[in-house]
Amino acid sequence: MTALTRLRLTDFRSHASLDLKLDTRPVCLFGANGAGKTNILEAISQLGPGRGLRAAPLPEMTRRDAPAGWAISATLDDDQKLGVGLETTSTGNKRTIRLDGAPATATDLAELIRIVWLTPAMDSVFRGGASERRRFFDRQVMAHIPSHGSLSSRYEKAMRERNALLERGRVDPAWADAIEARMAESGALIAANRARVLTLLQAAIDARPEGYFPKGDLALDGDAERAAAEGAGMIDLSDIIAEALAKGRYRDQAAKRTLSGPHRTDLTVIHRPTGAPAVEASTGQQKALLIGLILASARALSDDGDGPSPLILLDEAAAHLDRDRRAALFDELTEIGGQAWLTGTEEFLFEAFGDRAQRVEVADATASP
Repeated sequence: MTALTRLRLTDFRSHASLDLKLDTRPVCLFGANGAGKTNILEAISQLGPGRGLRAAPLPEMTRRDAPAGWAISATLDDDQKLGVGLETTSTGNKRTIRLDGAPATATDLAELIRIVWLTPAMDSVFRGGASERRRFFDRQVMAHIPSHGSLSSRYEKAMRERNALLERGRVDPAWADAIEARMAESGALIAANRARVLTLLQAAIDARPEGYFPKGDLALDGDAERAAAEGAGMIDLSDIIAEALAKGRYRDQAAKRTLSGPHRTDLTVIHRPTGAPAVEASTGQQKALLIGLILASARALSDDGDGPSPLILLDEAAAHLDRDRRAALFDELTEIGGQAWLTGTEEFLFEAFGDRAQRVEVADATASP
């Protein structure tokens, strides 16, 4: 099990200084709106790959009027010490990472910590556009395969170069071939990662108990992802993407942007109890379905013997559930085994945890166990 037994923040968001000493049980943060609860979850999310649960620029997370950058340090239950921070110098801002006091990389952190989260901003994932669902799914992929983030960055960099060519109105075929080859190479790996994690998530969904959080049937609406799910190899996946890009050049030139590829893939979810697409479900059904997906993702990570169990960050999730659903959520979080961090405005929201969880009151950017 992976758990944080100490968390310290310096000049992070609203927290000038915070020092929490914990055990491995779930952590329930309660306090008034604006007290700084979500900021604590965001700080924890910075310990994993990617840009964190708000996807905020690094300088934005520095406390107002702080003299320099911010720092986060955490101790794991095996006494390993992690540190992430923003160092502000005369040449700009730099993200720093340390492991047991020595310089480290994001890859080093990813081998020790895997994180999944659910925030109120994600409630619109089914009602929003394909880009929202794609980002949601790619976050799950990155929790399972940390290198997925760098692959996406590589693909997007090449796509920006292609779009720049398209905007000029005249595309040099040799130049386009070279750029599209790079997009196809990264895109093939992206598609394979997505197909692999989709299979893991669906298996975890199917294995979850029937109950208050309905099961969903997942699919990826993308040519390369469908081919990957059917067993296509990397060369074939790369060819699928490259051919689609080459055939679409004139169309894309008119649109001045790339209209095909893994960056256009959509996630489709069917609400299994009714057989209806998630977009047609009620707000309550969508929320319950979304919680079920996050629980399945966490369960898949916990069942994966090749990596650590996950940290599960749930921001204000309990507030929108009735008492029975809260109890069911807490039971499943306890069973999954990864350390969960939950926020809520009132302590009574977590009463069904009993002594299975530790409670921390957050007020005016201070925290008291």
